[in-house]
Amino acid sequence: MEVAPEPGTGPSAASQGALALNAEPIQSGEAGRGTVPVDEPGTSGALRDEVDDLVAAWRAQRPDLDVEPLQVLSRVSRLARHLDLARRASFASHGLEAWEFDVLSALRRQGPPYQMTPGALIRATLVTSGTMTNRIDRLAEAVLVRRNPDPRDRRGVLVTLTDQGRAKADDALADLLRRERDLLASLGPGDRHTLAGLLRTLLAPFDGLPAE
Repeated sequence: MEVAPEPGTGPSAASQGALALNAEPIQSGEAGRGTVPVDEPGTSGALRDEVDDLVAAWRAQRPDLDVEPLQVLSRVSRLARHLDLARRASFASHGLEAWEFDVLSALRRQGPPYQMTPGALIRATLVTSGTMTNRIDRLAEAVLVRRNPDPRDRRGVLVTLTDQGRAKADDALADLLRRERDLLASLGPGDRHTLAGLLRTLLAPFDGLPAE
């Protein structure tokens, strides 16, 4: 659930550029540089968004290409921007950065006594060992986590969520879920269930792949 990753831990510049090419809004009057956007398949004309104009413009300018993937993935990238803003606002309102919530929520999901090894936290949050060490240090200084000896490993430690850390994680999660429900307000329960299933099908092949 990382948002606003630390330098070197976010999407590559190449991937960010690809999203920008597919998702940059087309201003009024720019679509197709003089072409008139046509209704996209499956749209009634009553409900349109900027992606419809983007796709129509590319079809007019590059009829040799199949731009159908933009219908889905440009909308996903735009929605991700709105979700990113909602998450940043939610975490900031509770005095947290996104990476802090990542670590605290990973510990909170374990249930009592809310402990994980640093290695398990690395796997849960997909960061490097050095980055995780720095994050644990900073969270410990803020009294949101503490280090305890690992009884199963004399050289190891367990990272434990403090009462203050658990309260922050719980409050930030409740706020985040409220904001996320607002993002989904235009969909009924059935549509949300269907969309979740489709996204699961799309994302499942990528689960377990190393993050770039």
